[in-house]
Amino acid sequence: MYPATEPTDDALVAVAAAGDEAAFEALFNRHRRQVARIAGRFFAQREQIEEIIQDAFTKLYFALHTYHGTHEASFKAWLAQITVNACYDQLRRIRRRSEQTLGEFTENETQQFSSQLRVPGSDVETALVSRDLALKLLTRLSAEDRLVLTLLDVEGFSVAEIAEMTNWSVSKVKVRAHRARAHLRRVLRKFV
Repeated sequence: MYPATEPTDDALVAVAAAGDEAAFEALFNRHRRQVARIAGRFFAQREQIEEIIQDAFTKLYFALHTYHGTHEASFKAWLAQITVNACYDQLRRIRRRSEQTLGEFTENETQQFSSQLRVPGSDVETALVSRDLALKLLTRLSAEDRLVLTLLDVEGFSVAEIAEMTNWSVSKVKVRAHRARAHLRRVLRKFV
């Protein structure tokens, strides 16, 4: 007897698009962590990440009939694009709220950040502080620049894949990445 193999993402999409809720649940369970990881690069609060997961999979569900996978990794790239767009939409909503002030460093955070840059730590608390400060740094970037750096440096997508996901030209992706890195270097120079 042959071992049962798990259905591919493309097979699950086809069945889910036909109305099979179990297939959609399998897609959700299989890729929830990927969506959470991408959302976690944009947002620090668990509630925001959960909201992005919900939003991304809702959009995915209603767009299943539009999916046409061309290669094995097509579904993951398509889901990443949906997730990034959900993050981008949320960032725009946050920016519109005047009561939200993103990216401001408190004096204590400035001191912590300065010390983190000079002395690399290895304990959990230091890692959490570093992550928080890195997120604060990212909030200093525009949503598009943050998007490019997250996809390029954290998620490991190529420039061409990012261009396809965002419907930008390859050169726009490269320029955005270059400008974002230059901006972060200028901010970092204040602390080093």
